Amino acid sequence: MADSPPVPGIVGAGQLARMTYQAGISLGLTVRLLAGSPDESAARIARDVVVGAPTSAPDLAAFVAGCDVLTFDHELVDAGHLAALERAGHCLRPGADTVALAQNKRRQRVELSEHGFPVPPFRVPADLATIERFAAEHGWPVVLKAVQGGYDGRGVWVVNDAATAAALVRDLPGGAGNLLVEAWVPIEREVAALVARRPGGQTASYPVVETVQVDGICHEVLAPAPIEPGLTAEAQRLGLAIAEAIGVTGILAVELFVAGGRLLVNELATRPHNSGHYSIEGCVTSQFENHLRAVLDWPLGDPSLVVPAVATVNVLGRSTFDPRVFLPQALEVPGVHVHLYDKPARAGRKLGHVTATGHDPAEARARARRAADLLAAEGGA
Repeated sequence: MADSPPVPGIVGAGQLARMTYQAGISLGLTVRLLAGSPDESAARIARDVVVGAPTSAPDLAAFVAGCDVLTFDHELVDAGHLAALERAGHCLRPGADTVALAQNKRRQRVELSEHGFPVPPFRVPADLATIERFAAEHGWPVVLKAVQGGYDGRGVWVVNDAATAAALVRDLPGGAGNLLVEAWVPIEREVAALVARRPGGQTASYPVVETVQVDGICHEVLAPAPIEPGLTAEAQRLGLAIAEAIGVTGILAVELFVAGGRLLVNELATRPHNSGHYSIEGCVTSQFENHLRAVLDWPLGDPSLVVPAVATVNVLGRSTFDPRVFLPQALEVPGVHVHLYDKPARAGRKLGHVTATGHDPAEARARARRAADLLAAEGGA
């Protein structure tokens, strides 16, 4: 038996790292962080923080030398540098190739399609003419996506005509070569399937949740998703099958569209995910604890709900107002759990989340909304 517990290192120090760090405390772990700045959310609370750039090969190499396993709270890392670390014998979970897949929407579409998973009709455009031919086949509007770098609605454009597509291609660095074109899908709901997976293949599948999106940003997460049982089972099957197909280690979030009564895979995230924050209070084992268990190759915990209904509402900045000012008022809402990320406020930024548990989905959602509104509103009204 080892003299001391293993040391996991997280590249990134945002709110995902912060909540993973908190889960590590309960497990008696010392979690190291590679932070871009000492002011990042997790860096403000962690003991063992290294300040460095996740895009710097020397910074990554120096950081990983003090870790038994390396994992991530974002995809903004050079996959080539990660592959070099693996060749040097370091343990990365997920591995460099899986991180590269998560970074690249085009590669996700192509590989998921090749595996037979359901995805929206798409094409890899070589030029504007390819986009126009695709639109002629599938109809306007079409969805254009930046191949890399987009999140929270950024890097995604719903384009209604050829002239708008031409302007976007003209103004985008790299032009059509940096885009993916997809058919516009009439979405009935957006849901997510969350899976934890160990290196040897043991998995834990979380309840399927509905993610309520506004302008590409997740505002609410509802567990369990209010969809028919057949779709729930299919979403969980897809999550497990994709985790196996791409060989993920740790948490995998599979974002899905419900369209025309069937599921289509939207995007993948190979790390803890906003759709799983509810699991801290809502499940026997949170996504953050199971991510650590998985990357350390420890037995996974039970992902089951502990209550019939859970609602999480994100606290989104409306200005530079600090939500902590009205924390006492928010805590007056019965049965809510507030998580604030200690991030400087700005409009549209995720500053925290509120989770409410209960027996009635609508009632839990109303309580979570009330507390989140109090935190976000200047004047507390």
